[in-house]
Amino acid sequence: MIVCADTSFLFSLYVPDANSSAAAAIMKRIKPPLLATDFAEFEFISALNWRIFRKELRVPEVQTVQLSFSKDVHDGLIRILPLSAATFGHARRIAGTHTRLLGTRALDVLHVASALALRASSFCTFDRNQATLASAVGLRTP
Repeated sequence: MIVCADTSFLFSLYVPDANSSAAAAIMKRIKPPLLATDFAEFEFISALNWRIFRKELRVPEVQTVQLSFSKDVHDGLIRILPLSAATFGHARRIAGTHTRLLGTRALDVLHVASALALRASSFCTFDRNQATLASAVGLRTP
């Protein structure tokens, strides 16, 4: 089974929040690697820095998170893959058929389209809109 994650899932894996225990439980059930795109990785790093700006995290905490994330990538628990041209084709199709019905935003569509392009069968997210869209296009959401 191929499992892909969005930024909300990655964030909850590495930064304690209301979804962290659920993220850890899901990780125990899946066979590595968990797939994520370079876009999700960028958004994850941006979210960490935004938390510094908001004074919700300190620089040393973010450095520890980034080190842990890098180690998991290096160890093969998480695999970062680039967005492909196929991703944008899926995104255009999804936006054309589902956005008008579900009100999904472009970046949410891009995350779900990425999972399809990576041939994932499951999509890990804590974003309700993305989960609804993922289900609508046939992805399981654990």
